[in-house]
Amino acid sequence: MLGVAFVIFLVLVLAVAIRASSAEERARLLRLAVGAIREVKDVATRQRPESERFHEALRARTRWSLVTPALVALNVGVFVSGDPAALGNFAPHTTNGEWWRLATSMFVHSGLVQLLVNVAGLVPVGLIVERLVGRLAFAAVYLAAGVLASLVSLWEYPVAVSLGASGAIFGIYGLLLASWIYGLLRRSDVTIPWAVLKRLTPAAAVFVLYNVVANDSLPGAAELTGLAVGILGGVALARHADDRSADVREVASAAAVAAVIAVAAAVLLRGVADVKPEIDRVVALEDRTAGAYLAAADQYKNGRMTAGALIQVIDRTIMPELQSALTHLKALEKVPPEHQGLVADAEEFLHLRYESWRLRADGLRRIHMPAGRDARKAERASEGSSRLRAEAQYRANMLALGKAEGTERAALEVLQRLKPAGGN
Repeated sequence: MLGVAFVIFLVLVLAVAIRASSAEERARLLRLAVGAIREVKDVATRQRPESERFHEALRARTRWSLVTPALVALNVGVFVSGDPAALGNFAPHTTNGEWWRLATSMFVHSGLVQLLVNVAGLVPVGLIVERLVGRLAFAAVYLAAGVLASLVSLWEYPVAVSLGASGAIFGIYGLLLASWIYGLLRRSDVTIPWAVLKRLTPAAAVFVLYNVVANDSLPGAAELTGLAVGILGGVALARHADDRSADVREVASAAAVAAVIAVAAAVLLRGVADVKPEIDRVVALEDRTAGAYLAAADQYKNGRMTAGALIQVIDRTIMPELQSALTHLKALEKVPPEHQGLVADAEEFLHLRYESWRLRADGLRRIHMPAGRDARKAERASEGSSRLRAEAQYRANMLALGKAEGTERAALEVLQRLKPAGGN
């Protein structure tokens, strides 16, 4: 920010000076400015002899980089038109058949800053490494590093949507490191000079520092996985970089090894439970069953439904639905640790709500459907005894309904903990 402010200050000073000077002075000042700009440009673009030989050797091997610009265009295109939720890497979706998210998540970015940092981190290194090891090897390492980094992200953060190209770009950095070390062991015109590495340092530093800030720590396991894949890929594909690019057979062999590792990891990770839809169903179940009971109770009050039919709404509709939901919830496997507490709350709610409806149904039976034998005994009892019996029965009925309402309140308190997770 200070550098930008200083440049703006210099521009303003220059504008004032030009306005206050004569035409001859302005012409002389313009010649001096043009000369200074040319000198700065010459210094910035001047290369040492070893750097010139290195770039000439790269151009002789592969004149144009095609994969790196294509990756940049793809990242920008997906950022403009893609949907992070539809393309991002999310364990409950990815591990239940949407495995293509492992690849698409590499081209999705959470914001413009992440996109610009990743592009800045990729382009300077990619333009060199692509021509050094060959387009096919470069693309294979990029994709392998990105996919394996995505798999590690699933393991690390199963309930978070992971996206971005950082893992794949760290793979290219690993490939650069392996290529440079091989070049030191066998010197040639394509051995990466120290001067070239120094020119790559600023962009690489920004890229690494951004990932440190984004992870609140050193680069995470996914990024380190990408780096390791790049180094191992370099060991396999950059051995002959001093005289040729990696051939198709070498790239195919390395890609096959990466694919086997990816498939093995995917088998271990498959089937992670998607808890949110289950919580949504539990919340919706409460709304539906409570609404059905209120509608039936209203019909009973208006004389359009008998007490027995009202009780059957609880016994034959509400309680079986709650029991079915509880059974379904207990059958979930591979619930992420972050969601296990949520599932436990949902199970507790269903237990309590089932019990509250059972108690309510029993209370309604006591009030509206006394046993025939008890009724006959009550008729034969004395008036005083009948009154005492009725009072005792009333208290028992109220106690039963009170237990039902208390259990219902406890269940709805648990439900309130579920709604934030199920309603977003």
